[in-house]
Amino acid sequence: MKKIAITMGDPSGIGPEIALKSLSRKSNLRSRCIIYGSKNVLEYYKDLLKIDIDINYLTKNERFDENKINSIDIGNYEEMKIGQVNPSAGKFSYKYIEKAIKDDLEKKVSAVVTCPINKEALNKAGIPYQGHTEIFAALTKTKSYSMMLWSEKLIVDHVSTHVPLKEACDLVKKDRVLECIELLSKAVKKLRGENYKLAVAGLNPHASENSLFGDQEKMEISPAVLEAQKKGIPVEGPISPDTVFFKAANGIYDGVVCMYHDQGHIPLKILDFYNGVNVTLGLPIVRTSVDHGTAFDIAGNGIANEASLIKAIELAEKLI
Repeated sequence: MKKIAITMGDPSGIGPEIALKSLSRKSNLRSRCIIYGSKNVLEYYKDLLKIDIDINYLTKNERFDENKINSIDIGNYEEMKIGQVNPSAGKFSYKYIEKAIKDDLEKKVSAVVTCPINKEALNKAGIPYQGHTEIFAALTKTKSYSMMLWSEKLIVDHVSTHVPLKEACDLVKKDRVLECIELLSKAVKKLRGENYKLAVAGLNPHASENSLFGDQEKMEISPAVLEAQKKGIPVEGPISPDTVFFKAANGIYDGVVCMYHDQGHIPLKILDFYNGVNVTLGLPIVRTSVDHGTAFDIAGNGIANEASLIKAIELAEKLI
C-alpha cells in the first residue's frame, strides 16, 4: 500500500505539533503516513509534547517502520521563531510541499495532506503564490482546478478564493462557474455516490431578484447552471445565498458552488470548524489539507487541535 505524505507546514505555526499529535495518537494513521519536514523542529516538538514514540527518519539505510512516526528530513531549519512571520519559515514550508508533490507524481506516495502555511511568510521568501491551491496547480501543471471545503455537515466549492472582494465579483463568469460545477460534481459523486444534488449560490442579495441588485445571476450564473443541466449534472441555482447553506446543511443539497472565498468558508466553519477539510479539485494527485491557518497565537503551547488534520488524512484515503 502506498503511503500518504503529510507536509509539516510553516515551522513557526502549529503544523509540526498537529502532525506529531495525529500520528502519535492514531496507530492506524502512523502505519501509512510520512511527515515531510525538518528533523530539528520535529524533535523539538516531540520533547515539548512528551511523545514517547520514536521518529524514524527515512534514508537509504532506514526503511518505513509502522511502529514509529516516519519522516523525511527536508533540511535543518535554523531559525526557530515560533509564532512569528518568518521568510525562512516560508521557504522551508515550500520545500516540504515541493518534495511531497514530486514524490506523489513519481508514485512514491499516493496522496499529499498539508499542514497550514503562512502566505505572508511565503511571499516574503520570494515565493509568489497565494496559497497551497495555487502551488499545487503550478507544480502539477494543472489549468482547471478549484478549492473545495468538505465536512460531514456541508460541502462547498469556490469560484474564486484569495483575491480582493471587488475582484472576486469580476471573476464570476459563466465558464468559471460551469468549471466549478463540473469539478464539484465529480468529487461529490465519488464521495456520495450516484444519487446526489448540487446547488449554486447567487452572488448578490436574494440572488439579485431578477436583476434588481445586479445582473451576474442573469448574465453569468444562470447560463452556467443551464449548461451543466444539459450535461446531465443534477444542479439547481442560482439560489439566494442566505438560504442555500441552510438547505444544504439539512440534506436538500450535497454540495454548493460558492462565488467567493468567505461565502463558502463562513457557513462551513460555523457548522463544523474543527472537522473541515480543504481539497484541491482537478489535480492529477490527491491533495487534502486542514481547514485552518498557522495559529501563531497558540503555536508552541501544546494546545493545538489536530482534529482537522486527522479528517484530512481520512478523506484523502477515500479519494485515493
